[in-house]
Amino acid sequence: MSLASHKVQQPYLADQSLPRALFSMTWPMLFGVVALMSFQLVDSVFISMLGMEPLAALGFTLPMQQLLVGVQIGIGIASTALISRALGAGETSRATQLAGLVVLTGCCVSLLLCVVIGVWRVPLLTALGANAQLLPYTESYWWPWLTSAWLGAFLYFASSIARANGDTRLPGLMMVITSLVNMLLDPLFIFTFGWGLPGAAYATIVACLIGSAIMYSRILKRHWLDFTLSQWPIKQALAQIFNTSVPAMLSQLMPGLASLLATRLVAGFGGAAIAAWTLGSRLELFSIVIVLALTMALPPMVGRLLGSQQLTRVHSLVLTAVRFVIGLQVIIALVWIMSRSWLAPWLAPDLDSERYLMSYMLWVPVSYAALGVCMLMVSVCNALGLPMRAVWISILRLFVCYLPALWLGATLAGMSGLYIGVLLGNVAAGLMSWQCYQRGLSQLNHSVGLNKCIPEL
Repeated sequence: MSLASHKVQQPYLADQSLPRALFSMTWPMLFGVVALMSFQLVDSVFISMLGMEPLAALGFTLPMQQLLVGVQIGIGIASTALISRALGAGETSRATQLAGLVVLTGCCVSLLLCVVIGVWRVPLLTALGANAQLLPYTESYWWPWLTSAWLGAFLYFASSIARANGDTRLPGLMMVITSLVNMLLDPLFIFTFGWGLPGAAYATIVACLIGSAIMYSRILKRHWLDFTLSQWPIKQALAQIFNTSVPAMLSQLMPGLASLLATRLVAGFGGAAIAAWTLGSRLELFSIVIVLALTMALPPMVGRLLGSQQLTRVHSLVLTAVRFVIGLQVIIALVWIMSRSWLAPWLAPDLDSERYLMSYMLWVPVSYAALGVCMLMVSVCNALGLPMRAVWISILRLFVCYLPALWLGATLAGMSGLYIGVLLGNVAAGLMSWQCYQRGLSQLNHSVGLNKCIPEL
């Protein structure tokens, strides 16, 4: 990525407080992500009322869900980068056509992946450790869930286009609306209509259809999307999307692959362990909601600062985000630890799941601070034009730190040891990712001839 930038009258954010600017970019997405995570947690609570088997069946979709989300986020990162670059160059027509190409390409890729997962569902479930008792639940849920996942990707691409055009409020609002619709329809579809576990997927389908109708009507009205590609070098644009999205996609797919392996390991301890792992995963997503919002807000800011060669301010901005994440996640961990004695019995469907969840909430939340730092570093490295460094951070975090620690802990001390392994693996990964980021930033400093000292965290 070239570090040359056009001369401007005033450097980006030169007259603004970095914490205030970061807050203004983050809060719209925060409300949306909070709503999204809340609906997922509520979804798990409703499903847990059906019993341990449906909740465990839901747990087997989590690794596949992460794979699908990884693909759509990788394409979304590419769309945001390419569309923003075109808009910055004043090429409005090219930006709108890029948006159309991204939607078409992303939807086709997501559809193909959903079909492959659906066709190979039985071998995949068997490989994950699903037993004969759980297969009927997963069989009825698999296709409705895959449909909801594809519609979720369709909605996500519209949100990426809006963010690329500088609008974070519309995507945040749509996340709130779709989450509320989903939560309202869940009890109706699951219990009132008697659809059970598939009813949760049908609720998501309706919510995504409503959100997509609103989002696409808005971006079409604002002329941010154009499907007229007949007189445009499509091959060149597809190459740009591919070159930009593949490294980001790899970074996003790594957690899904690691989740597959972790789920397989947890499944060896039985359905109650899988149910507790599913609930714990939902708690984790809810706990890192602000981190997720920051990973959406930081990249455009870092990219603009990089373009104007303000690498010292890049580091100041990243430091602000990292310090905030560490402080916040320590507080959240203390809340989960202190509330586990009454929260675990409320969430868990049976006593065995409750026991596993109590242990989860004692050990795992302590590692959320380090996990948050690692997530930020992946996002920042992508924004700095260092996508392969982001890929290596993901590989080292998951396959050198996280999974080996899980396996060793489970081997030595069962599920409690596995949870301690999560803690140790995430802490090691957080420290490693920070060092990788610092080395990458130092290389960028050297490449532009800036020899300023980078302050330590």
